[in-house]
Amino acid sequence: MQPRFEKTSITINQAEFRRQGVGRMAQRILVVNPGSTSTKIAVFEDETPLFEVTLRHDPAELDQFGGIIEQYEFRKQLVLRAMQENNVSPESLAAVVGRGGLVRAVSGGTWTICEAMLRDLKDPALWGRIHASNLGAFIADAIAKELNIPSFIVDPVVVDEFEDIARISGIPEIERKSLFHALNIRYISRLLAKDLKIDFSKANMIGIHMGGGISVAAIKGGKVVDVNNALLGMGPFSPQRAGALPIGDLLEIAYSGKYTLKELQSYLTKSSGLMAYLGTDSGMEINKRIAAGDTFAASIQDAMCYQVAKEIGACATVLNGSVDAIFLSGGLVYNKSIVDAISERTSFIAPIYTFPGEKEMEALCQGGVRVLKGLESAKDYPY
Repeated sequence: MQPRFEKTSITINQAEFRRQGVGRMAQRILVVNPGSTSTKIAVFEDETPLFEVTLRHDPAELDQFGGIIEQYEFRKQLVLRAMQENNVSPESLAAVVGRGGLVRAVSGGTWTICEAMLRDLKDPALWGRIHASNLGAFIADAIAKELNIPSFIVDPVVVDEFEDIARISGIPEIERKSLFHALNIRYISRLLAKDLKIDFSKANMIGIHMGGGISVAAIKGGKVVDVNNALLGMGPFSPQRAGALPIGDLLEIAYSGKYTLKELQSYLTKSSGLMAYLGTDSGMEINKRIAAGDTFAASIQDAMCYQVAKEIGACATVLNGSVDAIFLSGGLVYNKSIVDAISERTSFIAPIYTFPGEKEMEALCQGGVRVLKGLESAKDYPY
C-alpha cells in the first residue's frame, strides 16, 4: 500500500515529503478527464499506465441531472467502479488529479483543489458557461477526501502568463484573454525541451495544438506569453471554429436577425471552419475527398494551413526571432499533407517537431508526480 499524506504536506512542506520517502517511491495517481459525453480515466504508477479507459455516457442519461456540476456524483461512482474492474484499490493511490476547467486565470502548473476553486467552477458568470471539464476538480476532490490524500488540477485552459502588451486589444472595453490548449501545449514543450537538452525555464518555442480548435502559442522562457483565443477569438480557423473574422462583416451577421447570441456563438465555435465549408470536421473524410480530386476541399484545407502558418510567423515576432523549436501536436498532425503545408511556410523559422494526437492523461499525471516527488510545489488557488 502506498503511503498517504495530508494536503498540507503536499502544499507546504516539501522537505517532509522527501524525508518520508515520497521522492524515492513510485507514485500511483488516478487521473480523471471529463468531457461532455465521456469521462476518460487512468491510473498511472509514475509515467507507467496501469490502465486507461474512456467511459461513454448517454446524453439522455446525463440530462436527468439538470446541469453539468450535478453529474459529479454519478460520474464519480463510475470512476470507482472502473478502478474496481481493473483491480486497482483506491487505498493504493497517492493522489487524484482532475482536468482543470474554467477557473479564474492562473499561471501554469499544478494547483491544489480547494473550496474557492470549486465555488468558481460552479459559477457560469465567470466565463459565460460551465464546461464539462469543470467536473474534473469535483470528482478528484470527492475521491481524494474520502482517502485523505491530495487532489490537484494541472494547467487548466485558462492558464494566463501573458506579457502586459499582449492584453491590449485595440479598444479599452476588450482585453485579450488567454484561453487555449494549455495542458497539452505546456506538457509537449516540457518533453521537447528535455529531448533537446534545453532548460525548460529558458526555452523559446512556438507550440501548436490542432484538434477541433487550434492554438498557436509563443513560449518564452517556458511561459506562454501570447496565444490566440482558441475558443471564440483570434487566430486560424479550425475544423470546428471560425477563428479571426473581418469585423464589419461579422457585425452585419450579428445584427441580421438570422441568429440569436447563443446561436451565433454555437455557430462560430462548433459549426464553422472546415464544418461550415465542407460539412465535416473529419480529417479522414476530407483526405478521401482530396484524393478523389476534390479541389475545393483541397483549397479549404490549404487555407487553414496558410492561416496556421501566418500565426506561427506572428509568434516568431513575439519571440524576436529567437526560436529554439516549433512543435505541432493534436489529431490533425496525423495528416501528413497538413504537416507538410505548414512546414513548407515555416521551417525557415526553426526546426519543426511533430507529436500526433494529445497527451492530456500523461500531462495530468506528471503534474501530480512532479509535486509528489518534490520537483515542484503545488500552487494555492489565489482567490
